Amino acid sequence: MQAEIITIGDEILIGQIVDTNSAWMSKELNEIGISVNRITSISDTKDAIISSVEEAMSRVDLVLMTGGLGPTNDDITKKTLSDYFACELVQDDGLYAKIEERLSRYKIGMNKFNREQALVPNGARIIPNDFGSAPCMWFSREEKHVISMPGVPFEMKNIMQYQVLPKLSEEFDCPHVLHQTVMVQGLGESVLAEMLEDWETALPEVVKLAYLPSPGVVRLRMSLMGNSEAELKAIVEEQLIGLKTILGERIFAFDDEKIEQVIANLLLDNKKTVATAESCTGGNMAHMLTSMAGSSAYFKGSVVAYSNEVKTNVLGVSANSLEEFGAVSQDVVEQMASGVIKAIGTDYGIATSGIAGPDGGTEEKPVGTVWIAVASKDKVISEKFTFSKERGRNIRMASMAGFNMLRKLMLEGEE
Repeated sequence: MQAEIITIGDEILIGQIVDTNSAWMSKELNEIGISVNRITSISDTKDAIISSVEEAMSRVDLVLMTGGLGPTNDDITKKTLSDYFACELVQDDGLYAKIEERLSRYKIGMNKFNREQALVPNGARIIPNDFGSAPCMWFSREEKHVISMPGVPFEMKNIMQYQVLPKLSEEFDCPHVLHQTVMVQGLGESVLAEMLEDWETALPEVVKLAYLPSPGVVRLRMSLMGNSEAELKAIVEEQLIGLKTILGERIFAFDDEKIEQVIANLLLDNKKTVATAESCTGGNMAHMLTSMAGSSAYFKGSVVAYSNEVKTNVLGVSANSLEEFGAVSQDVVEQMASGVIKAIGTDYGIATSGIAGPDGGTEEKPVGTVWIAVASKDKVISEKFTFSKERGRNIRMASMAGFNMLRKLMLEGEE
């Protein structure tokens, strides 16, 4: 089954709020085998609502709508859909009592706008809203379905999760859907596509491949849809064998998992600790690590060594090295990584030093040049990277690269 989503509200069109509902709904629908092929945002007008519904119903069998169900005059979705589906608005006594009880808790009297919230179309299925006064309305015509829900995210999610999705699963024969995400670090999208060209060409027709790039990471997603879940899993396992052969250690996870979570799991499993010595990343690596719950078990601290004085006085970097090679150098960054282990007392240290930009670069060391080192108590590895000209991307990509270097060093230690 294919579906479309329509979000109603001028506040979306003028950028006052972001439409997070559609992304969440699409993911949940996909999980039960319903594909969303279009998302549309429209204004709070009768013509826009009717035309968008008619167009969507000409393409798909299921239309989900959010917004325009509030008690004020600018919320016209209920009246418009009732007229369109030739329904009369009648009072729902149970809903009226619920609204009255809810208002009394806040010592608010019932007015005409609240009373109108208890009016529902007599030709639609009414699904209760446990967190608000506007119910969900399910209209049907010639095996086409339009489901209208409140636009308030927590109200919509409750209705979808506990009412709409179970009913859709019961009433429609939806196929099995399987997604397999592979997280790849250190390769650009075009380079990765070139490496995988032969493998991708040989993929079975049932497999749809997507490249989802972000700074420092490309998420590969295989999507499959069919009648047998076991058959889909077997196809994915076979394709992963080839993918692992091509990409090897560049793959850091086989789920939609952040690299900081991968690092957290490795450190916890091996009962190890880490500290960071950050210059160009400015504490971003520490922030990423501490965003994980329970990070105090493996992350001990960070030194943001932005100045040369901090590098020498706190991390023990040689002043001669700074003078001879400069702060953005292999020699200095390796000393930083080893120095933070001694300063904080951890098993591993990660250090970054670079030119984040947008200025400060030279011909020898242009903007985006970053040296990264990872150290244990008996080994230091380092690598030079050339990232982009944009400061935020450089900070993010350097952080990702440093974590991946730590991951590889730890895995080598287990062998």
